[in-house]
Amino acid sequence: MLPLRWNHRIGALLGRLIYKVDRTYAKRMRDNLALSGIAKAPREFEALLRESIIESGKAATEVVIAWLRPPKELSSLVRECYGWKYVEQALQRGRGVIFVTPHLGCFELAGRYLADRLEITIMHRPPKLAWAARLMDKGREHSNAVMVPADMRGVRSLLKTLKRGGNICILPDQAPGQGDGVWTDFFGKPAYTMTLIGRLQHSTDATVLMFFGERLSQGAGYRIWIEPLNAPLAAAPDQAARQINAAVEKLVRQCPAQYLWSYNRYKAPAGAPKTPPKDAQ
Repeated sequence: MLPLRWNHRIGALLGRLIYKVDRTYAKRMRDNLALSGIAKAPREFEALLRESIIESGKAATEVVIAWLRPPKELSSLVRECYGWKYVEQALQRGRGVIFVTPHLGCFELAGRYLADRLEITIMHRPPKLAWAARLMDKGREHSNAVMVPADMRGVRSLLKTLKRGGNICILPDQAPGQGDGVWTDFFGKPAYTMTLIGRLQHSTDATVLMFFGERLSQGAGYRIWIEPLNAPLAAAPDQAARQINAAVEKLVRQCPAQYLWSYNRYKAPAGAPKTPPKDAQ
């Protein structure tokens, strides 16, 4: 019920607190941000790190707004949307749309923004905490979104939706399970990356659109960005996965402080090859 600016102020304090008390979280954030090479000088890096700590805290507190605010109130927080013309063009093709959003900005709100305007099937991994999962499910009841799990049943639902010309949404920067990914470059280091997006696109000829919700300063709201890929996805799974990672990197460079640098992006999931090949690019 708090105004967004107060929600974000509390989030900023929370972000600083977590960074101070959780050494693993802090180290991973620093390491991943340094690895990206976005900040070229030490002073620039420290400034970007401070911003990232604050923005990560905001991301934690604003989810209750993204989950629980009624659609009209949530829509009023979106001040601008750049690139909706690409959605309209894709819908006219009638081949389905694969919306791809990384852990950047307020990805929960960006997803609801789409779901309030389109029928869409979203693949997600429920929170481990039961109370958080219940809150998320309650919030998503207000939209046109159909939620499917990140497993084979969910993949079948995504494929079925695309084949009838529908729309789906996937977070591309989550480490997939065994056999569902390849080691390929992400900000200069091999990361186990899903091949699902490329496989779905080539099976259905759907349009792939990248998008995210930029968090505006001083609790002013959000700005939605939507854009197509620079080139069609390659047929080879490893090349297509690298293209998706490159597209994610491009979005992150627009708002580097708002990326979830604390996420363990470079882990080797259970069952995946433990050591990436030397030529992973």
